[in-house]
Amino acid sequence: MSRVMASLSSPMSYLLRQDCLRTATVFCHVFHGLRRRTSRSRLWKRDFGAVVQGVGQLLSRQPRAKNYASVCSSSADGPDLTDRLWSVYKDTKRETEDLIPVIPTNSVSPDTIFANNEMRLRDIEIYGFDYDYTLAFYSRHLHTLIFNIARDILITKHRYPEDLRKYEYIPNFAVRGLHYDVQKALLMKIDAFHYIQLGTVYRGLHPVPDEEVIAMYEGSHVPLEIMSDFYGKSSHGHTMKQFMDIFSLPEMTLLSCVNDFFMRHNIDYEPVHLYKDVKEAIRDVHVKGIMYRAVEADIEKYICYGEQSHAVLKKLSEHGKKMFLITNSPFDFVDRGMSYIVGKDWMDLFDVVIVQADKPSFFNDRRKPFRRVTDKGALLWDRIHRLDKGNIYKQGNLYEFLRLTGWRGSKVLYFGDHIYSDLADLTLKHGWRTGAIIPELRKEIKIMNTEQYMHMMAWLQALTRLIEQMQVHRDPASQAVVEEWSQERAAIRAQMKDIFNCQFGSLFRTHHNPTYFSRRLSRFADIYMASISCLLNYDLQHTFFPRRTPLQHEAPFWPEHSPGGVSISSHFNRIDMD
Repeated sequence: MSRVMASLSSPMSYLLRQDCLRTATVFCHVFHGLRRRTSRSRLWKRDFGAVVQGVGQLLSRQPRAKNYASVCSSSADGPDLTDRLWSVYKDTKRETEDLIPVIPTNSVSPDTIFANNEMRLRDIEIYGFDYDYTLAFYSRHLHTLIFNIARDILITKHRYPEDLRKYEYIPNFAVRGLHYDVQKALLMKIDAFHYIQLGTVYRGLHPVPDEEVIAMYEGSHVPLEIMSDFYGKSSHGHTMKQFMDIFSLPEMTLLSCVNDFFMRHNIDYEPVHLYKDVKEAIRDVHVKGIMYRAVEADIEKYICYGEQSHAVLKKLSEHGKKMFLITNSPFDFVDRGMSYIVGKDWMDLFDVVIVQADKPSFFNDRRKPFRRVTDKGALLWDRIHRLDKGNIYKQGNLYEFLRLTGWRGSKVLYFGDHIYSDLADLTLKHGWRTGAIIPELRKEIKIMNTEQYMHMMAWLQALTRLIEQMQVHRDPASQAVVEEWSQERAAIRAQMKDIFNCQFGSLFRTHHNPTYFSRRLSRFADIYMASISCLLNYDLQHTFFPRRTPLQHEAPFWPEHSPGGVSISSHFNRIDMD
């Protein structure tokens, strides 16, 4: 393993033709040309993954038979063949480093809006917003608060051991989108194909060995019938719960801490009861208003990003856009936060304000009528015939909302942080456009922009393709070499996982596959971004285009070039000069 992550300093001369390298050089010129464009166009920078993909593309363009013949003849003996394999390995590293200088100049801006589906802002007339983690962003103090209150509820209400107070919130333990096996008390990350990412399964605060995971699940695949239901819940026979919102981070940590306590003290317990008790304790923190009162009492400690949200709302208002708010939070809590973020006159910006909406039931249950609430919190009993600006409404349902407003279809864009509760029904049943707010994007993009990550990813891509092409040599000596490469690849992948989160890795990937979270994000969100403030970087006539990435059976194609191979950077430069 001495070769693991050795300096990236070698060429893929046996695997790459000179015309491929010349093409890579052309790509460099295109990228540098793009950097000379205006500040607005900097938001269009390619992400690193697409650049690194060039390593694999350059390798994949070689005819397989020719590659194998050029590297090792079938008549070569064992020692000579392995020497040639290691020669190719060193050359590949050298060529990888030759491709790397282009990468740092094209890092991704964390303020970019990313598109899963083409969308034109010029078509959007009405903008809707969730409140928590959409307009109001919270500091980590809030997660500590939720954890501490729920932990104490377990002790005082559910009679859990007093020694649980020794556990404190661990900010970087869990990531959003994880699954929890209620019956086995296991927290894990699952990919888009229902496969568990081995090495990310935790019982309590400790990882479960891969062999034990494989024995428990008879492999690493989780059958559909035990996966979480449509909204990520463990119900109707589903034994998995998926934690999809940011408020669930303290819940996952509390579950893990209590599990850890019971295991450390050899206490026999029922995992299902533990899950339900923690779930109820977390619910009490919200429903009984404990969290709301704490935040209202120290608003500056818990809320941040206020100025940016205000600027977005002001921009939309100045352009004559209709705006509405649909949130599950109570009015007093929203009013206190929005007054801090925007000002006492915040309701002047919104045409409709709906609180305690009970999403996702709001989008499906036709039975709940709207009820007007006074600014003092009193409930009125009169029938609602229209939704007036300046009034506050409680509960209701989307079907009545559509009837009273006429705001239907793709002229409506709604933003929220919960992919299921905020976005899924809107895009599947009602045709609204949807925008997901993913605060974790900012941190992950900054990591991907680091030189360390870029070098590791470039070499990982090249090494993977090298293994793929050289595995045809079946003699024991060659297989030993390929196996050593595979071990190096596994070590790099583990190291890259730890860069994002030591326990569970990236929110968006399980090694090379998208996570289950990513799969749902791409299905239910037309666009996604780190915060609502990203809208400030685009005019309201902008069209968002999803990047066309090749399917597995399609030949690689670089978007910066026309099919004829002509660089389009000159066209960009000419446009900038006009």
